[in-house]
Amino acid sequence: QLQLVESGGGLVQPGGSLRLSCTASGFLDDYTVGWFRQAPGKGREGVSCISTVDGSTYYAESVKGRFSISRDNAKNTVYLQMNSLQPYDTAVYYCAADLARVTTVQAMCITTLVITDYWGQGTQVTVSS
Repeated sequence: QLQLVESGGGLVQPGGSLRLSCTASGFLDDYTVGWFRQAPGKGREGVSCISTVDGSTYYAESVKGRFSISRDNAKNTVYLQMNSLQPYDTAVYYCAADLARVTTVQAMCITTLVITDYWGQGTQVTVSS
């Protein structure tokens, strides 16, 4: 059973930056890992996904050019660098992982479906002046 732990959330002013980390309890070198967010009263949104196999990535239109996803397989960690944050980015951010053979970065982010159901507990990101 893979356990995921997010960190790095917090309060930041508009235009600021944060880096989220998602660290797994085991090896992440054969997974698709995604960052998702959910704001109060809204549905879950796939923000960005990455394949730890080949490094391919997917970004939601709302974050393209501002967010960057990366992985460090040696540390079993996936990062989400968030720049130019805006109030509409405020949400709880979750990471999730699925075996690479059951999904793609596009499918995972667009459908928000995580078949193996490995999810972190979430980290709050609040963008406010």
